Amino acid sequence: MQKRYRYAMILLKQLVITDFKLRYQGSVLGYAWSLLRPLLLFVILYLVFVKGLKIGGSIPNFPIYLLLGIVMWNFFSEMTSQSLSSIVSRGDLIRKIRIPRWIIVLSSSISALINLGLNLLVVLVFMLITHVDFMKTGIFFPIILLEIYIFALGVSLFLAAAFVKYRDVEYIWEVITQAFFYLTPIIYPLSVITDQTLQKILLLNPMAQAMQDARSILVTKETITMAEVYGTANARLISLAIVVTFFLVGLVYFKRKAKYFAENI
Repeated sequence: MQKRYRYAMILLKQLVITDFKLRYQGSVLGYAWSLLRPLLLFVILYLVFVKGLKIGGSIPNFPIYLLLGIVMWNFFSEMTSQSLSSIVSRGDLIRKIRIPRWIIVLSSSISALINLGLNLLVVLVFMLITHVDFMKTGIFFPIILLEIYIFALGVSLFLAAAFVKYRDVEYIWEVITQAFFYLTPIIYPLSVITDQTLQKILLLNPMAQAMQDARSILVTKETITMAEVYGTANARLISLAIVVTFFLVGLVYFKRKAKYFAENI
């Protein structure tokens, strides 16, 4: 058992290194795109929605509020979209070597996690430049990141397994992520939605809930959180239940389909 675990960890490490090296191969700017992509999106959204449409003016430190939301959403979007095709893209490896299939999806997720770390450094730099006060509650931020990662991993496992047989999944997921980009309070504060019932529905989205919590403990206490909307701190348990459910469904589905990957790729 220990030997198999060691082998799996060595393989995982090599896959992560390979994924990261190949990501921007042939690009002039290379790894700089990991930082430039969220920054360029931030600049566009800031100019259009903040400066143009005057959204978020009542929120303290709204530029950082917006940037943090973009970085967190990009992580989820990047991790799920890359993991979706990970099994198919490693088809030759799966057919030639007997390896734990989940390692392939995990390697894609870790690559996205590395990018997230780089992007969060950019957020930190901007917080220092704009003199945003660091709150003690920021120590809970890693817990929120773990919650997002588990949720995204569950979705990734499901998508990766489904994509092996149903290639339309890629296009369906593109539409879903685009829709949820606007249904998640990324470019607008949740306070612009005055209907509390609608607020409750939107916060059932684990990404929305985690994003609001992250902003509340890092950027400004004026952020509307799930506990505030539902009127109880126990509301977080609802979100955690949704996250765990998504992860377990994705894991079970992946395990059931894994034995057919070699013949369906």
